[in-house]
Amino acid sequence: MKQGTLYVVATPIGNLADMSPRAVSVLEQVDLIAAEDTRHSQYLLAHYAIRTPMTPYHDHNETQQTPVLIEKLRAGASIALVSDAGTPLLSDPGYRLVNAAHEAGISVSPLPGPCAAIAALSAAGLATDRFMFAGFAPNKTTARRHFFEELAQETATLVFYESSHRIVDSLRDMLAVLGGQRLVLMAREISKTFETLHRAELATLCEWVQADANQQKGEFVLVVQGATRQSTGAALDVAAVLGILMEELPLKQASALAARIAGEKRNLVYKMALDLASR
Repeated sequence: MKQGTLYVVATPIGNLADMSPRAVSVLEQVDLIAAEDTRHSQYLLAHYAIRTPMTPYHDHNETQQTPVLIEKLRAGASIALVSDAGTPLLSDPGYRLVNAAHEAGISVSPLPGPCAAIAALSAAGLATDRFMFAGFAPNKTTARRHFFEELAQETATLVFYESSHRIVDSLRDMLAVLGGQRLVLMAREISKTFETLHRAELATLCEWVQADANQQKGEFVLVVQGATRQSTGAALDVAAVLGILMEELPLKQASALAARIAGEKRNLVYKMALDLASR
């Protein structure tokens, strides 16, 4: 018996018109759609009058569902894997299923389409010869700063996802670790009604977002300029040195000395110190 095919299907991240004709055709013809959230995907299917049955496949059931779906594929069924939006497996479920399909010798076919990370990168005007998709930063401040510290010396352009309830804190921690002079594109609500793309140095961007509550809503992609030899040391020193000096000196004096050591602007480092002192 011929085995089925697992299709990895990219779906719109906002504007439903971004759905490709091939994606519509595949979703119509497969035997089953494995969807991250069947209720969410139902709106897309209804828009294109697709009546293919769906089954939920998400973070909480993928361990149990993966062998079930693999058996269906072995038996000849074709299955389409979709996430809530964009390209599956990019900060979305699907790794276990795709990996299991390869291990079982089942054909895997990707359907190219919308991807928030690539869309933002294409509009950032930053180097694209080397880039690194880093996904979501950790929830907690300490872990988040360590996460950014591990990437501080990376010379490739960095791409992050972020949510509305963490965007301000993430930008503050990024500023404290990477320094204020790196160029960053913040892409918010890509392809949706309130799409906003704003590029600025990190210090300026952080202030801009904090000053406008409307820019703290939605789904975000942050495209960050990679480190250079000149800025790498400053990016590491400004966070580490400031923390050490603040343990021994008054805030104003500690920030002034940290600015001299790191080669950053004094008013920027002083703002970092105020932020650290308030936590």
